Amino acid sequence: MSPEQLITFATVAEHGNISHAALALHLSQPAVSGQLKLLQEDFGEPLYQRAGRGVRLTAAGEQLLAHAQRLRETFRQAQALAEAMRGLERGTLRIGASTTPASYLLPYLIADFHAHYPDVLVSTTHGNTAEIVAALHSVDIALIEGPPGQDLPVGTGVTPWQQDEIVAIVPGGHPLADATEQSLTALGAYPLVLRESGSGVRQIVERAFARQGIAVRVALEIAGVEGVKEAVRAGMGIGFVSAMSIRHEDGVLRAVRIAHEPLLRRFSILLPHAAAPSRAASRFMELCLEQH
Repeated sequence: MSPEQLITFATVAEHGNISHAALALHLSQPAVSGQLKLLQEDFGEPLYQRAGRGVRLTAAGEQLLAHAQRLRETFRQAQALAEAMRGLERGTLRIGASTTPASYLLPYLIADFHAHYPDVLVSTTHGNTAEIVAALHSVDIALIEGPPGQDLPVGTGVTPWQQDEIVAIVPGGHPLADATEQSLTALGAYPLVLRESGSGVRQIVERAFARQGIAVRVALEIAGVEGVKEAVRAGMGIGFVSAMSIRHEDGVLRAVRIAHEPLLRRFSILLPHAAAPSRAASRFMELCLEQH
């Protein structure tokens, strides 16, 4: 007994005629008769009887029909879902994003995607770069800051995306508040507020200080961009964040660019199943690149 045989049986019962059912199923009449014969043999009971030019179900056939109809309806629903997903009328999209793109880019990208595909369910996973790379098995696409590292799942595609600049931030009353840019040496003379281990921003800042042989005086290590900003407001030290994270600040915090060697990084788009991405992931990636 196979699903195809049960679907054929339900169609024959609906039409009451084997030749009409064959037309509806786009099969030959002998093919339909052959499936009915095999089903009847497997079931072990007569399921229908000839009645003039048509067929009439037996009592056993009537009992089986309810199951066959449910199976056919489930199959039809699966077909409708596949067709809807081909047109992105339905479906799901799981997005992973590290802190900066999650906070300052992702909301706009999702709004754009939702305007085009309102019935696709979007879910998001946030974390630092290392956490998102570790969670690639559970997302369809990911947006990260800084290099993805070497421990990517096999088959993951990496596409360079937008460029971002890391700036120092100080409170309005800080001695460096009126400077538009400062050297790392001048910044390193003050206590620093750094992101948590695994943060893309922290990696870039530490490498920049190491290249110039400047010791880092860490006053506070704190998770998240907003945590860094609040700590700087509280006077804990100089912080480092993405320039886009302070574009709506009210002047309480001042941005100071790094002189001589600006701290630049590139965001990347990771596609865990690059050889066969979902349609939703492919379209979302296209939207990201259009906004590049």
